[in-house]
Amino acid sequence: MGRVTARTPVLRIRGPHRSTRPDTVASEEPLEIRLAGTPLAVTMRTPGHDFDLVHGFLATEGVITSPADVAALRYCDSVDDEGRNTYNVVDVDLAPGVPVPDTALERNFYTTSSCGVCGKASIDAIRTRTTFDVAADPVQVPLDALLALPDRLRAAQEVFEKTGGLHAAGLFTAEGELVCVREDVGRHNAVDKVVGDAVRAGRLPLAGHVLMVSGRTSFELMQKSAMAGIPVLAAVSAPSSLAVELAEATGTTLVGFLRGDGCNVYAGAHRVV
Repeated sequence: MGRVTARTPVLRIRGPHRSTRPDTVASEEPLEIRLAGTPLAVTMRTPGHDFDLVHGFLATEGVITSPADVAALRYCDSVDDEGRNTYNVVDVDLAPGVPVPDTALERNFYTTSSCGVCGKASIDAIRTRTTFDVAADPVQVPLDALLALPDRLRAAQEVFEKTGGLHAAGLFTAEGELVCVREDVGRHNAVDKVVGDAVRAGRLPLAGHVLMVSGRTSFELMQKSAMAGIPVLAAVSAPSSLAVELAEATGTTLVGFLRGDGCNVYAGAHRVV
């Protein structure tokens, strides 16, 4: 397996003092996802929980909805210059009857750590692809439980404490209990890893749950949340305009600037009590 962190020498400057010392940084490596040997997607990710990432990516792209849709998956023999397996290619066999996506008709499945998807299809197209009725979810979240989520997410970020360079996504119950947390150089990968963990356990849709993410909420994160059937998406920073529009269209509660003793509720305020 690839390493989650790496060590590198740095010049440390603190006022008039300079020193050379090793520092820990977050690893970033490509992961190629193949379907029956055919390349489907490449994402820059932090190694670890790769099978969660693959399941989550396929679920949030509407390819699968349950673990039964995947017949098998494995690391391919991708090797480095010294002949060692890089564990950077995963090949997936879909179960019989599961349609294989036609990438010629959709956007090119390419994502990066900085920007998950650019030029996404329209909000109406996302609504037609979403299997789960998020708007019908009756869950309500106590405000005090919501306000406690940023600290609980940060406390669970093991690699962030070493590097300061990873995003995180955490799945919580409506009462604020942590269900799953994943870290990655890309926000969208962290979310896919959380969703993939649920897919592999057969827990989709994630009704009654809250997804908490570090940083801002983009359109793509909102889309992934809706595709997983999550009724509440919260972030420590701001949402984009398209994220707000998609939240309203899917009936998702969207919370931003969740920090300290306050937050902004951009959509679905009826769920915050």
